[in-house]
Amino acid sequence: MNLILLGPPGAGKGTQARRLSDKLKVPQISTGDLLRAARAEKTALGQKAESYMVSGRLVPDDLVIEMIGERLKKEDCRAGWILDGFPRTLPQAETLQKTSKIGRVVNIGVDRDEVILRLSGRRQCGGCGENFHVSFHPPQKEGVCDRCGKGLVQRDDDREDVIRKRLDVYEKETQPLIAYYRGQGVLRDVRGTGSIDEIFGAIVQAVG
Repeated sequence: MNLILLGPPGAGKGTQARRLSDKLKVPQISTGDLLRAARAEKTALGQKAESYMVSGRLVPDDLVIEMIGERLKKEDCRAGWILDGFPRTLPQAETLQKTSKIGRVVNIGVDRDEVILRLSGRRQCGGCGENFHVSFHPPQKEGVCDRCGKGLVQRDDDREDVIRKRLDVYEKETQPLIAYYRGQGVLRDVRGTGSIDEIFGAIVQAVG
């Protein structure tokens, strides 16, 4: 089955997509992860995308569509996939619709203030990539990774000013997808509050 997880930045799409991937034995495909990897590796795509990412703007459709299209051609996607962070605009959704049948779209709803609290407190290890949160999952020693002892950093796109811009962009560009997929009869709504297990249970039920 081909699945899409929708929701604002910080809704927990990545966490839930990874759990769904383990349960359904299909790959989780995160545009954010793919873009950050391309940026870190300084690929042509990563260099083009970087200026958009650090300012909170959406990366242009043509760049993202090209990247996703190549990923979906890989062997591990033959039995299905879970998209996390794509599509983000109607043109992206319409392009995807031409090549793929969508089984279910789960929309994870989270209030704006909650998103800002979640994202602005995130910290990531510059060495091993372990994730922490200043309020919900603080390291034992402030600013230092529990796993490898390297310093923790705040991603550029987790600064509060950038988060607010990301949310403005989401509300303008991505929320219309909710109506688009609802009209196709494949959308299910899930509240993105509560424990990770509770939210996952609701998503599994929505997927059916």
